[in-house]
Amino acid sequence: MTDFSKYAQPGVLALNPYQPGKPIEELERELGIRNIIKLASNENPLGPSPRALAAMRGELEDVWLYPDGSGHQLKEKLAAKHAVTMDQITLGNGSSEVLEFAVRVLVGPGDEVLYSAHSFALYPILTLAAGGTPVEAPAKDWGVDLEALLAKITAKTRVIFIANPNNPTGTWVDGEPLHRFIQQVPADILVVIDEAYFDYAIEPTTGAGDYPDTSLWLTEFPNLMVARTFSKSYGLAGLRVGYSLCSPVLADLMNRVRPPFNVNSIALAAAEAALADEGHLRESVAVNADGLQQLQAGFAAMGLAYIPSAGNFISVDVGQPGAPLYQALLQEGVIVRPVANYGMPNHLRVTVGTEAQNQRFLDALAKVLSK
Repeated sequence: MTDFSKYAQPGVLALNPYQPGKPIEELERELGIRNIIKLASNENPLGPSPRALAAMRGELEDVWLYPDGSGHQLKEKLAAKHAVTMDQITLGNGSSEVLEFAVRVLVGPGDEVLYSAHSFALYPILTLAAGGTPVEAPAKDWGVDLEALLAKITAKTRVIFIANPNNPTGTWVDGEPLHRFIQQVPADILVVIDEAYFDYAIEPTTGAGDYPDTSLWLTEFPNLMVARTFSKSYGLAGLRVGYSLCSPVLADLMNRVRPPFNVNSIALAAAEAALADEGHLRESVAVNADGLQQLQAGFAAMGLAYIPSAGNFISVDVGQPGAPLYQALLQEGVIVRPVANYGMPNHLRVTVGTEAQNQRFLDALAKVLSK
């Protein structure tokens, strides 16, 4: 049998695959448990908009046809929403794919990609897969340290990733320091602001009062790219639809490496309909804001520290290695996310669910902590 590892690219050999949250079906198979709740992958507990569901059903009879490869109608709606031109938009199979496009276009052997500690695990994975060198800057108070990022820039730096809010910490960077940071970055380095949790962060009760909409800065900064997704606040995680906003020059390059028909017809229709249902979006954000307060109050009652979050999740310090507690919670039918691989061995990341789901998690956490 041929050992293809002998021929694999060095960056690929160095990779550890991304580990998603445990699926409900997998836990059912392993433990024979029913009535499981999953609070591990930052999904919207309300699910999709009714309009999006109707749009999906309307596409079913035509699934034998290829989708519109350009995603024209969705891009038209997105261009109007963000006051950009359609040639500034690249559609992806989730926002993770447009991040990959940017790396594939700009990064090769000898190039560096810069990001902060405790940032989304995909950034170094994409870098290594492209043959580049991932460079991690130290964090500050679990969040992005912009000065530390600036200090790490070299002549080899091609891309800087900033998740705002950041996953898994939930921390955010305010507008004024982030704007000043981009001004100081050399114009030939791409700054990617990953705004997967944007809609939650702009909710006033998160406390992220100066959280910026960086899509408004695209005209000022040609080296800026903003990534958004329909997986979180729009409740379409299973369909995988994301997009980026950037200069037309970069978007053209990214669309050259974009696979044909990378966003399917059902996903395109659902995303377009979801954009039009502002009521569902507002309800999703409101449920999340209430849920964050509920979880924070529960942690405080148990004497547990947590990281204030502007996302639809929160990381709690359980005061001991999180992995055994994660396993104990699985026995209670509650799936959360251990984050030791993010340099946070004593934390668990918990997705904000419905009021009932949040309470079930808090009760289960109190139970396993008391043992």
